[in-house]
Amino acid sequence: MSFEQLIKELYDQLSTGQRKVAEYLLQNIEKAAFSTAVQIGREADVSETTVIRFAYALGFSGFSEMQAAIQQHVLQNSSTRTADSMSNTGEEANIFAKVIERDTIILRQTLSQLNQQDLWKAVEWLIEADQVLVVGYRASYAAVHWFSFMLSLIRPNVSLIPFNGETEEKLVTLTDKSVVLVTSFPRYTKETIKVVEASKQRGARIIAATDRVLSPVGRLSDLVFTTDINIESGHNSIASVISLLNLLLAGIEARDQSNTRARMKQLEKLYSNWGIFVE
Repeated sequence: MSFEQLIKELYDQLSTGQRKVAEYLLQNIEKAAFSTAVQIGREADVSETTVIRFAYALGFSGFSEMQAAIQQHVLQNSSTRTADSMSNTGEEANIFAKVIERDTIILRQTLSQLNQQDLWKAVEWLIEADQVLVVGYRASYAAVHWFSFMLSLIRPNVSLIPFNGETEEKLVTLTDKSVVLVTSFPRYTKETIKVVEASKQRGARIIAATDRVLSPVGRLSDLVFTTDINIESGHNSIASVISLLNLLLAGIEARDQSNTRARMKQLEKLYSNWGIFVE
């Protein structure tokens, strides 16, 4: 059994302090391989005694034996990585690096073409809106689902148009004080365009995240933010879309700190009362 598997199996039996040690070791395994119990305790924010008791809890005779197991674990992993890199050649060896490198290039391009004045205008619209409707279909749905959830944590009256149904019911409540945030990337869907057109008829402001200003949705929107999607791996990766939407969240939290903090405080109280989270 590997060191990681050992921790996973015994994790539920550990004390709160010992769990801190476990999490620190798994996140910093190579550094910990040559650290003392005092150093590990300091980094994990526990006492040296807790680190030693953690070693006992895993079944080791003491800290030294546990550290030897960690060193062996690191050595085996290093050997495996070296063997893998030698056995993989050509495109297969570089596919993961290519995908990440392409994402990085796209993010840099997105940053270089961002209009900060428009970005802050979008932030103000999202803060002042009586309601925010979030729209995105097919591959874009994952990004807008995440965005609508995160936005609902820091402001009220946020709605997401689901895949099926409720579109008309969501649109009928829009006013000239509402904001619709829409994502649309190739292949563009007709339904997205219909929703944007109907929203404009209701007087709502439209903020779009799309691949180009003159995309079907871009032409209809009041504010347009563009980014490419990564097709390096053979499918459309939306990492850059989520990063773009995250800028809006960061702007709202910076510009409307008092309200966002008050709302988060209320939510945390509910979470605690209902026992929503494990820890």
